[in-house]
Amino acid sequence: MPKMNQSLYDFLESHAEEISEKWFKTLEEEDVDSVYSVKDEQATRKLIKQNNDFIHNLNNIFTESKGKVQENIFNWINLIGDDKAHLQTPLHQIFREFVRTRDIYLSYLNKFVEEDPTAIPKERADEWRTEIVKTLDFTIHNFIKKIDTNTTLQLEAQKEMINELSSPVILLQDNSALLPLVGDIDTARAKSILENTLSQCATKGVDHLYLDLSGVVIIDTMVANEIFQLISALSIIGVRTTLSGIRPEIAQTAVQLGLSFEKINIKSTLAQALASS
Repeated sequence: MPKMNQSLYDFLESHAEEISEKWFKTLEEEDVDSVYSVKDEQATRKLIKQNNDFIHNLNNIFTESKGKVQENIFNWINLIGDDKAHLQTPLHQIFREFVRTRDIYLSYLNKFVEEDPTAIPKERADEWRTEIVKTLDFTIHNFIKKIDTNTTLQLEAQKEMINELSSPVILLQDNSALLPLVGDIDTARAKSILENTLSQCATKGVDHLYLDLSGVVIIDTMVANEIFQLISALSIIGVRTTLSGIRPEIAQTAVQLGLSFEKINIKSTLAQALASS
């Protein structure tokens, strides 16, 4: 390891906390929901420490192997990327702070070079700057990937929860229950409805389910098939089904699929279905 690299590392390590403090003191954030809009002391300390940990990782590019530096940065990204406050912060604000950190960090590199400009060749200083920028680019790229992955997982979990809440099996009396379906139903939601309904009917001891489709405006062939599979699956676990609110378009789709209504108890409206019990 070149002696100048070790000297630069020692210089930057001795100023690491100062760099993070300067970054925080010059931080301006108007978005109250941003991770950078901190007010209390504990959140402030946490934010400064996160930045300081990154500075230490950045310093290691002058003394450690590229693989080791990237491994440490990945570990830092995994910690910060799972932080709820960072997940709620728009990416453009996070990118802005990476750029500010880079500029402050480079200013300290310039200070080191200016202390003895004759001892450090211009080519070496340019190499250091290039390596810093490359490492920042690597960090930003992988940080955004981490945030994007976590956001996608979060959205999928929320979507699954919404699907569960939008297909509630409502207990009535005498072990009967009602499943009112409302809104657009795509294939993914239809599959979720099938799984949730079977599970809820088994858990709640339902033996007769009123399935009302009056709130469903449009339905495609795949979804119609899923609904009929649900009725078939319910019969296998001993649950009778009464279907109500079938619109002409849904009936036409079912006929086109060759689905039979012969073994299904059907009523025009939910009121008629409930009155016939």
